[in-house]
Amino acid sequence: MRNADHPHEYPRRILLTACGLTPQVVTETVFALAVERRPPFVPTEIHVLTTAEGAQRVRLSLLSEEPGWFRRLCREYDLPPIRFDESTIYVLEDGSGRPLPDIRTVDDNERTADRITELVRELTRDEDAALHVSIAGGRKTMGFYLGYALSLFGRPQDRLSHVLVSPPYESHPEFFYPTTRSRVIYTRPPDERPLDTAQATVSLAEIPFLRLRHGLPEELLAGRVSFRDVVGAAQNVLGPPKLTINLRDRRIEAGGTEVRLPPAELAFLSWFARRKLQGRPGLECPTEGHLDPDYASEFLAEYRQAFDNLGPSDRTTKALRGGMDKNYFLQRRSKLHRILRRHLGRRAEDYMIHAGGRRPETRYELKLEPHQIHYLSKDEETQK
Repeated sequence: MRNADHPHEYPRRILLTACGLTPQVVTETVFALAVERRPPFVPTEIHVLTTAEGAQRVRLSLLSEEPGWFRRLCREYDLPPIRFDESTIYVLEDGSGRPLPDIRTVDDNERTADRITELVRELTRDEDAALHVSIAGGRKTMGFYLGYALSLFGRPQDRLSHVLVSPPYESHPEFFYPTTRSRVIYTRPPDERPLDTAQATVSLAEIPFLRLRHGLPEELLAGRVSFRDVVGAAQNVLGPPKLTINLRDRRIEAGGTEVRLPPAELAFLSWFARRKLQGRPGLECPTEGHLDPDYASEFLAEYRQAFDNLGPSDRTTKALRGGMDKNYFLQRRSKLHRILRRHLGRRAEDYMIHAGGRRPETRYELKLEPHQIHYLSKDEETQK
């Protein structure tokens, strides 16, 4: 297993940065990471998120044959091959799919947030990759969304930073990185003072961030999602657990996430929720070889509420005709937990049927408090 404290040792090392009208933030960040940093973090690939104008400036000033500042940096400091080309430049688009010249409207901001969210989610899927996100370039909103997205999806090996350039080199249109040999550029009018690019100082300020990935449902980590959806899921992770049960529609809402459950697993969860609301104690698992008719009766009372009509040929009813045994009890619990984990991630712990106490008097119960459990009434079902 790779050491998350050493992202420079990962075989795939990704630099993701926003870029506006100053493409030199890319070369400045690469210099800070690959040359100044100890140990160096040399990217194996660079991804740039930008506007239409920003993309044109990246192509002309960094990736061109002349002046080709990115190629110059790599040659001057003998850096290994780094993938950075047209395919790793992402141009933001408007609602019609046209490249955005700038981020100016509410709709532009929402689309930017969604694009950044999807890109960060995708780049953090590879466990053999370490992602370094720079918020030095682009609009302030781009930097904010990049940092927020990394907080939502970032893993222990991922990092967030801002590059610092000494004045008067900062934002100078002719400065791209500290050169190994003297190169003279001039400050802007009226003084037009000469500067030596070899004397510039570029450093990296690493920014600590809160990692929330472990609490997100697997479906959000695996599929395409909007910024709003992921933020909502994160808020549910941080908020107190709340369980809403809808027996007629055979679903629950756990911390704001809707989960559809098979009738038997729904009834099993509802059985324990009902006992909690009634102030009744936890349940012991039936002993080996024993059929418990009271357990079967209580369970089936919940189960029947999920159906309009249940005949004697119903499989669950027939299975519990003589009572509930140990195997049935543990199977329902195990399957319920698998479904909850798949949909809720680590949040599933709050909604599981937990075992407590010492054997042989182990008791099973829902750990939620009564005020955290709600059954959807028929009127509320109609409104939904």
